[in-house]
Amino acid sequence: MWLSDSQKIGVGLTAFGLFFMMLGVMLLFDGGLMAIGNILFLCGITTIIGPKSTFVFFSRKEKIKGTICFLGGIFLVISKYPMLGFIVEIFGFLNLFGDFFPVVFGFLKRIPVIGPILSHPALARFVPRESRTRV
Repeated sequence: MWLSDSQKIGVGLTAFGLFFMMLGVMLLFDGGLMAIGNILFLCGITTIIGPKSTFVFFSRKEKIKGTICFLGGIFLVISKYPMLGFIVEIFGFLNLFGDFFPVVFGFLKRIPVIGPILSHPALARFVPRESRTRV
């Protein structure tokens, strides 16, 4: 899987967005850090898949509830209600990107250190068994 330079920048933006979101949550729902994380995450996704594909992804009929919750959560975080916004945003995130989790776990199970940990019987109940698409 080869990424163009702009897609590599998008991966970095998305990673920094997730980092700032986690940092904002760990610092007792700091609204500024969470807002920066949200903006970086959206910019990263747009840079990875392109503006048109991003719009098509977020406006699909089966994803509209997740889109409304995700963007509404971002609006609440920016409007100084970070805890409520984070909860709404997580619900929207799971509705939008929940289809990708089996693929991600299928990839992670093939990594030497992480694979045996995810295959441990205590965690096997929570990790999807197989991915829907081949990684």
